[in-house]
Amino acid sequence: MILYSISTAYNRGILSLFLGLSLCCAGCDEIWNDPNPANQTNEVIMYTDFSERPKFLDPAKSYAAAESRFIGQIYEPPLQYHYLLRPYQLEPLLATQMPSMSYYDAHNVLLAENAEPTQIAYTVYEITIKPGVLYQNHPAFSKNAQGEFLYHQLSQQQLHHVQEINDFPIQQTREVTADDFAYQIKRLAQPALNSPILGLMSKHIVGLDEFSQILFADFNHLPEKMREMGYMDLRPYTFPGVEVVDKYTYRIKVIGKYPQFPYWLAMNFFAPMPWEAEQFYAQEGLIKKNIILDWYPVGTGPYVLAVNNPNRQMVLARNPNFRAEYYPTEGMPEDVDVGLLAPAGKRLPFLDKIVFNLEKESIPRWTKFLQGYYDLSSVGSDNFQQAMVINNNSASLAPELKNKGIKVYSTISESIFYWGFNMLDPVVGGYEDKNRALRQALAIAMDTEEFIAIFLNEQGIAAQGPIPPGIEGYQSGEEGVNPYVYTWKDNQPLRLPIARARELLAQAGYPDGRDAQTGEQLVLHYDVITTGDPVEKARFAWMQKQLNKLNIDLNIRATDTNRFREKMSTGYAQIFSWGWSADYPDPENFLFLLYGPNSRVGTEGVNSANYQNPVYDKLYEQLQNLDAGPQKDQIITQMLAIIRADSPWVWGFYPQAYSLAQVWNGALKPNEVASNTYKYYTIDAQTRATLRKQWNRPILWPLLLAVLGMLLLCLPMAVVYWRKNKQVHHLRVKEE
Repeated sequence: MILYSISTAYNRGILSLFLGLSLCCAGCDEIWNDPNPANQTNEVIMYTDFSERPKFLDPAKSYAAAESRFIGQIYEPPLQYHYLLRPYQLEPLLATQMPSMSYYDAHNVLLAENAEPTQIAYTVYEITIKPGVLYQNHPAFSKNAQGEFLYHQLSQQQLHHVQEINDFPIQQTREVTADDFAYQIKRLAQPALNSPILGLMSKHIVGLDEFSQILFADFNHLPEKMREMGYMDLRPYTFPGVEVVDKYTYRIKVIGKYPQFPYWLAMNFFAPMPWEAEQFYAQEGLIKKNIILDWYPVGTGPYVLAVNNPNRQMVLARNPNFRAEYYPTEGMPEDVDVGLLAPAGKRLPFLDKIVFNLEKESIPRWTKFLQGYYDLSSVGSDNFQQAMVINNNSASLAPELKNKGIKVYSTISESIFYWGFNMLDPVVGGYEDKNRALRQALAIAMDTEEFIAIFLNEQGIAAQGPIPPGIEGYQSGEEGVNPYVYTWKDNQPLRLPIARARELLAQAGYPDGRDAQTGEQLVLHYDVITTGDPVEKARFAWMQKQLNKLNIDLNIRATDTNRFREKMSTGYAQIFSWGWSADYPDPENFLFLLYGPNSRVGTEGVNSANYQNPVYDKLYEQLQNLDAGPQKDQIITQMLAIIRADSPWVWGFYPQAYSLAQVWNGALKPNEVASNTYKYYTIDAQTRATLRKQWNRPILWPLLLAVLGMLLLCLPMAVVYWRKNKQVHHLRVKEE
């Protein structure tokens, strides 16, 4: 029996091994480690990732880039940015044309189009929307034959089987009207929503501030249960800042002349919101199940949120009610690789689904991109060395990736990072010549190009002023050089020598970094938030090294976020670092960072340096009211000259972003200000499937070695079995 068991096991083992090998070889054409489920349909699906779960999906509340990736595809405001044209240009989206503008004086008398800005008390924007635009299918719109809403008064029995929005069997739609746009503007003042732009819009939209106070008072008089649900029916309310003219036309009345207001009309804050959705979601049973507007958006865009599982996966699916919209036929520059697909003039969107998988770690994300399981990838510090090669202070795609057909796209972010001086500080602040000389000396000593090379992998451009490339008013070439820090040589800016910084330091009263009167070494303080990251320590050491060039001692005053904000608000900080990303692509959105009335101390404004220059402030007030043109350009040039001389900032850098796309992606055009760009993306799914198989062929030789090893291990057992079997055979022969 023992011998029989051994032989049987051996034979079965050999048979199993060969059977397994046969199956492996038969499956060599299949991908074994594909993290995405097999696509059983002909849907065109894009696969990408996200690392930060969205907090808000309500367009009145959301103001984060992590959220705009999703809601930008779902909600649609009246305007959008042209996908291809640069500089960025607004164009109609849900509007039939760009808004018309009418100017009025303080007595509401209509003024001429060329009226002086000082005469203009109000500007009225009239917006006409496209007829026939439909919302996505949703239970909030569902009605019976009598026109009664099916799901606005849900019973416990109806709620019993509902766990998500798709559990409602009947989902209908309706047409978008001007009332929906007005309703959304009123929502900005709804107390329970805490819209992040209420404060700013209250300064511009007529009556919005007073309207928010009325809503606040009324909200506090609502029944407790209604307050807990955060719901107010805003339909009965009106205020002078928004007026519905007819079914497809509405007006917004703003204070004075505010040429930047159309940029806000391209943001999701001004997308239409149906009152039915708010009323539907304001049901206690749905709120308990987390079926709320922040979880299940209701929009008109090319996609709907089909899966919302922020701990694993988010999925956008094609909106079947999306109207006809087409890829632009103008603006594709010659240097953009059209790729496998040329979509100009074709109907949008091209993708049926966009699958976002949660990836908290950078290594798995990068590995899956290299395997072809993700169609796009950003380039960050964690994968820069693998993705890019630096030659002569410029970055290019690594040869291994280039050989795979991967394409790299580069863009300068519409943002700036800088080191600021507290102009209220008795040492680094002030407006006398000696104060300016000190700040200019420090600006020369702080080698921004070196910082970009060491800490940003060359992903940035040294700034010459507050306005980044791509924004009106940015000056390139010799004209745009900051003469207090750079000179123009060999067709490029060259940082002034440290000897010039030492001359300025002496003019400031600190020869060789020492106080001319006391002889004591100058000690400056860098106030900064710290997290304990080792990279931070390296940056602090770099800062100290820069000032050591001038024999200045830099004291690092690291603190937590709350204490840092307190220092900034009270004017206790001395030198600090800060950044700003554009809300909209207009120079005003950067130049207002140094406008006196916006000072941090006293007003909690965005002017963190507390810079005050009456000439600059007066020019800024003129700039606010100017349309694009030579006069505006001239004022910007004057403003730049003033702040470069005063040097309230070490101008820092404009970040440069690199992104990668697999060869099967169609033409891409990085867009730093628009959030609704997925509708323009194209994928050649067949090419992707073919290359994925090539890149992920199973490596079988380790398995074959393992099988051979097992056979060798089994060989002694087989020999013993053979010998024992032979002995038994001989014994039987003798017995016979």
